[in-house]
Amino acid sequence: MMLEGKRILLGVTGGVAAYKAAELARGLQRAGARVQVVMTDAATRFVAPATFQALTGEPVFTDQWDTRIANNMAHIELSRVADAILVAPATADFLAKAAHGLADDLLATLCLARECPLLVAPAMNRQMWLHPATQRNVAQLVADDVVILGPDSGEQACGETGLGRMLEPQDLVDELADFFAPRLLAGRRVLVTAGPTYEPIDPVRGITNLSSGKMGFAIARACRAAGAQVALVAGPAALATPRGVARTDVRTAQQMHDAVMSALDAATHTDVFVAVAAVADWRVANPSERKLKKRGAHDAPKLEFVQNPDILATVARRAGAPWCVGFAAESEDLEANGQAKRAAKGVPLLVANIGHATFGRDDNELLLIDEHGSRRLPRAGKAQLARALVAEIAQRIPSR
Repeated sequence: MMLEGKRILLGVTGGVAAYKAAELARGLQRAGARVQVVMTDAATRFVAPATFQALTGEPVFTDQWDTRIANNMAHIELSRVADAILVAPATADFLAKAAHGLADDLLATLCLARECPLLVAPAMNRQMWLHPATQRNVAQLVADDVVILGPDSGEQACGETGLGRMLEPQDLVDELADFFAPRLLAGRRVLVTAGPTYEPIDPVRGITNLSSGKMGFAIARACRAAGAQVALVAGPAALATPRGVARTDVRTAQQMHDAVMSALDAATHTDVFVAVAAVADWRVANPSERKLKKRGAHDAPKLEFVQNPDILATVARRAGAPWCVGFAAESEDLEANGQAKRAAKGVPLLVANIGHATFGRDDNELLLIDEHGSRRLPRAGKAQLARALVAEIAQRIPSR
């Protein structure tokens, strides 16, 4: 329940993406928010107000003279009880009104009269988004501390492709949750590794593991939401890059090692290194340049292995090393093996997966192991666990 107890005023303007606002309203409720919808007259041409009333259980407002507000000041009363206003979709027309302080309908007026934060999710044709007038309006809104969420790039309702799509509803829910997250790592630089590595046997075969990268990507996102500047080094993972995170893609353990060292060398400083990636301990010493042919039942290829570099231990031994967090996946004696691994790598905190069948799942259970012992983070979604871990890191890292 990432938005538990938050009161969100959802503004819906007249774009075809208004149909996605219905799903957004449900997503906000599932995240724990109470949702009040205000629509422009144009928005009602795309989705009926009754749809939002049925979904939210709250009356929908479209008219600034609505007599359901006793003092006829809906623009004041509705905005004062909101923790944030989210306008999605936000058309080019609405962005222009908000940038210039126009107040010719209920939604524009309450955005002008608000005391709470305003977030907008633009949605329009690519040419409208790229038009200099729209870009000037967006720049003015940013200067006025309005948060711009998106837009995304992709296929548009008009049949064209490019920037202008509204972010997907779940992305907007996540962005709003991130907006309310405490800035526990403000001003910090964090480097995260995530996903598996792939060690080639020949051009078409290789050795890898079942890591999906979900935990590492969730941690990168949670660090960014906590105010950190985040760099992510990712092995092969079919996951979208968290917004605001600088991503470097690699395949092998050696490539991940080199990318991590390059990131550390390039930065003026790195405060925290979180090694979540499931890095292969060994690689094939003699990978074939050609596909190995199957010649007979008893003619298996002879593979020789060499040890890959230990990325976490190498980082921990560097002069001026960042505060390091390691991850471990053990199949037995979790705490004993975790403590041994933590000491061997020389890191202050090791996070162990409780149960080895967590790869690819959306939830997990973690054991935090440090010099004083261990503590469990109970089973939860990986996004929730990532936020809990970030809070732990923020409490433990030394002040500058």
